[in-house]
Amino acid sequence: MPDIRLIATDMDGTLTRQGKFSTTLLRALELLAAAPIPVLIVTGRSAGWVEAIAHYLPVAGAIAENGGVFYSADAATQELLVPVSAIAAHRQQLAAAFIQLQQHFPHLEESSDNRSRLTDWTFDVAGLDRAALQWMSDRCRQAGLGFTYSTVQCHIKLPEQDKAIALGQVLQRYYPDITGDQVLTVGDSPNDESLFNPTLFPHSVGVANVRHYLEQLQHQPAAITTASEVDGFWEGVQPWLNVSSG
Repeated sequence: MPDIRLIATDMDGTLTRQGKFSTTLLRALELLAAAPIPVLIVTGRSAGWVEAIAHYLPVAGAIAENGGVFYSADAATQELLVPVSAIAAHRQQLAAAFIQLQQHFPHLEESSDNRSRLTDWTFDVAGLDRAALQWMSDRCRQAGLGFTYSTVQCHIKLPEQDKAIALGQVLQRYYPDITGDQVLTVGDSPNDESLFNPTLFPHSVGVANVRHYLEQLQHQPAAITTASEVDGFWEGVQPWLNVSSG
């Protein structure tokens, strides 16, 4: 069994059950904390939401906005992980890109947490097929921006804004003695793809609902659970829970 010393996990669709936290999640996080195996949440959700999550859940910290911002559970301040010197101007650029997409797809609506964001711009993914998502990705790339999506949101962002890159930065700064092959990454959707890159993180798990996206993923998880969402997370980390609990 791999020597896993840290778990980096997506949140929505991976730690949730029908969009909510559960006793299953809290029990898993408590056992991992007792192991001790630190858990970092790596999510596309906004800085405004994630700051609270990093402090209230028994985790070591959380990366928000697909690699834009990091919150340590032990620190009172946020740490930008992407080169944004003027947030207001950056957000204006992202808003302009969204308006361009909206002209082609008038039904697009900002996500509920978009106003709580610092480094990206989000809108709801509901109703968008693969062709539309690819068109949006191409249009953003032509504008010098990046694009990704999850089970809940589409993200306009910087090209280098990426979960794996951000996780590497956090590991280097806060966990310099932990290497990529000692990290277990867990996810469920296209914006988790970089966490499945075997060159960076050879030990990865997709919860069962990731199967909906396998054809779209260049990098696929090394293992896929039989259970979905948080029950899949529990299944995926179970070997280390068993070890830690004797």
